[in-house]
Amino acid sequence: MKYILSVVALLLTLAACERAQTAPSARKPDTEPWVGAATPFTAAGWKPGDQASWESQIRNRGSRQNEYSSARPRE
Repeated sequence: MKYILSVVALLLTLAACERAQTAPSARKPDTEPWVGAATPFTAAGWKPGDQASWESQIRNRGSRQNEYSSARPRE
């Protein structure tokens, strides 16, 4: 009898803790990513509103994060 009551109490406790597991809603950006304000923190070489310069900056940032290209070859 104690075993059954323990199981029921455990199930009720777990049921009380359950939350709805829904993904947060995806936020839709208001503007394109390359449209931005010129601030003191703007990367050198990037012109706000210029898609080509924005893509160039993203490519450059990505290439600097590649460990294979930054590693020195073994001698």
